[in-house]
Amino acid sequence: MNTAKLYLHSMGMLMKSQLQYPVSFFLQTLAQLVMEGGEMLALILVIDRFDRLGQWAAGDLFFFFGMMSVTFYLTECFGRGITGNFPYLIRSGGLDTILVRPRGVLTQVLCSAVDPRRITCIAVGVTALLIGSRLSGIRWAFLKGLLLVEGILSGCVLILGLFMTEAILCIHSVKSVEFVNALTYGGRSACQYPMDIYPRPLRVLFTVIAPFAMTLHLPASCILDKPLYGWPVWAAFVSPLSGPAVFLIIYVCFQKAMRFYRSTGN
Repeated sequence: MNTAKLYLHSMGMLMKSQLQYPVSFFLQTLAQLVMEGGEMLALILVIDRFDRLGQWAAGDLFFFFGMMSVTFYLTECFGRGITGNFPYLIRSGGLDTILVRPRGVLTQVLCSAVDPRRITCIAVGVTALLIGSRLSGIRWAFLKGLLLVEGILSGCVLILGLFMTEAILCIHSVKSVEFVNALTYGGRSACQYPMDIYPRPLRVLFTVIAPFAMTLHLPASCILDKPLYGWPVWAAFVSPLSGPAVFLIIYVCFQKAMRFYRSTGN
């Protein structure tokens, strides 16, 4: 409970500090809106060119896009300490200061940064979800709402874990390792569309190794009443647990990697 209070207090202070320069904050937030709006425009162009992608109609594609966008940018907003700040802490020697404080390393790193500019990207994702829900004629019920929340939260935990993979490699190499972006930012771009439209190697990558399909696509397809891979409905409620499972595995690896940390001496 104390850890949660510390995190919320840190997020509040960081939010206030970001808003001390409102013009800069507004312009950077607008830039994020243009960026994510451009990705949604690309989706609109795909829909305009093709009536369907496999079994998925226009509304379904909007729904997948929105669910992925909300999940990814929520993680980037509130997990910025891991997603963008950790490599800098390694290079600058700032991690040394964290190690002597009476809190866990991961807790302090998560409390070290926030990115409220992503709120516009989240808003674009929510808009896509609403459009997709309307076009697809989703009949919302309690279980479908629960499934949506479970998928998004599990997806956030999964993405945070994948970003921790880069943190683990930074401990050994000092510099960030770009190929990890194939699983994080590459996963975001690829998994804005249903997984079954891709060739087998990509389906295996994002179903088994970085299981976006398990945490996000199976719940989304169940909500749309078009089960992915023909799996039963109950699987959509179980499969999102793969996100926390991957996170726990990576977290254990992170704890072990910290034993090999050597200060940069800055």
